[in-house]
Amino acid sequence: MSFTVQNISKSYGAQPVLRQVSFELAPQKCLSILGKSGSGKSTLLKILAGLEPADSGAFLYQQTNLGALPSRKRGVVYLFQEALLFPYLNVFENIAFGLRLKKKSKSEIKKAVLEMAAALGLNGLEERMPEELSGGQKQRVAFGRALIVHPRLLLLDEPFGALDAHTRKEMQQLFLQVSQKEAITSIFVTHDPKEALVVGDQRALMQDGKLKLYTSEAEFLKDEQTGLPQEIAFWHERQAQNN
Repeated sequence: MSFTVQNISKSYGAQPVLRQVSFELAPQKCLSILGKSGSGKSTLLKILAGLEPADSGAFLYQQTNLGALPSRKRGVVYLFQEALLFPYLNVFENIAFGLRLKKKSKSEIKKAVLEMAAALGLNGLEERMPEELSGGQKQRVAFGRALIVHPRLLLLDEPFGALDAHTRKEMQQLFLQVSQKEAITSIFVTHDPKEALVVGDQRALMQDGKLKLYTSEAEFLKDEQTGLPQEIAFWHERQAQNN
């Protein structure tokens, strides 16, 4: 079943942050939302996760208004830019955290965590503490902790923004691989147009609290508001100069 966001609005005092945002997201698809800082994209994710209330609008799934439920009952997981691992837990226990809350058996937890660690390229690192990990490894652990509880919807708020270019590209590819394997439905917000292009099945642009949806990859590529046409033209010019 699809997720439906209907006319969500939010203001802080007299300042509108979201202006009647609406879209539909099909199962096992990723909506990438491109936007600058302050455009409203993180506020939208926090509302969907139940971390902030909307002023108006609805968030629907299977005819249920998830927006009326507390965050713990929505089946929605929010992944921040920073990994936010529990510093006193090792890799295994960080990934296992949600399963322990669900009172899963020790054997179930061990099997699920080891499989997830292997899928994320963390096998052999299960006993390491967070301070012993690289930035990319920390984000993989956070990703595993989010996925292992099989959320209805995964929200990713600039999850790779703090990583170097090489690691960021690796994490984008990992996200695509694991998303397909685990049949994830997700919303991925970013300020990087190339990242929005790579990770999304559907794409949108957030500007001044308004969401513009694109019907195709070609439409997204051609819209100068995304910055992609200018970037493509720049690299074509550089290539011509080098030739």
